[in-house]
Amino acid sequence: MHANRNPMQPLVALQALRRLIADPEQTQEVFTVIRALSGPALQNGYIRFADTEVGQRILREKIDLLDTLQDQESLAALPANTLGRHYLNFVTSQNISADGLVEASEDGEFNQLEGGIKRFGMRQRDMHDLWHTLTQYGRDELGEVCLLAFTYAQTKNRGVGVICLTGCLKLVEHYGMGVFKAAWRAYRDGKKAAWLPAQDWEHLLTLPIDQVRQTLHLQAPEEYRDLQGTLATA
Repeated sequence: MHANRNPMQPLVALQALRRLIADPEQTQEVFTVIRALSGPALQNGYIRFADTEVGQRILREKIDLLDTLQDQESLAALPANTLGRHYLNFVTSQNISADGLVEASEDGEFNQLEGGIKRFGMRQRDMHDLWHTLTQYGRDELGEVCLLAFTYAQTKNRGVGVICLTGCLKLVEHYGMGVFKAAWRAYRDGKKAAWLPAQDWEHLLTLPIDQVRQTLHLQAPEEYRDLQGTLATA
């Protein structure tokens, strides 16, 4: 049932970070860093997930979130105020799809896994743009850094934390020290929120997005918005 704990690979992470800094478009390097530094984060998350009612049902029935997120026809048929429609509008406006995360992480991320922990890992990966939609952090560089801080609070994955810190250091020149304040707020909001990996997203997609945010204790990203506004008026 349990996978072996992943050994830390700092040199692999460092090399991937260098490649990512040299070419930020190399999204697959993000996954390389996360894999290299994740340690027991995925296993610990899986154990927690498998101990929940939702997790047990998903593992028992072998439900893949990706199937639901790829069904754009069903998402489009939902009422306009639902999470599902907001998610669809988000990915459509950004010209992205759930398949993009799959392609970016294909290079070996889950090849070593099997069974329930593989299903959990893929499910957690596929939630990323749902989290964008709910937290209201955009896909701009600052928004991605803030979502990484939020994600680190939720997953305790050191690789995610390192990517977030690297992003903050990179954005200081553009945004000033306020980037750390925005990221710290995102981290704190991630700590206060419900544990998102164990949510019944297939059901939540059909509910009003404001209701979902309230249920999951998600706050508006004020520091992120303020920093964006300050830069826009500068």
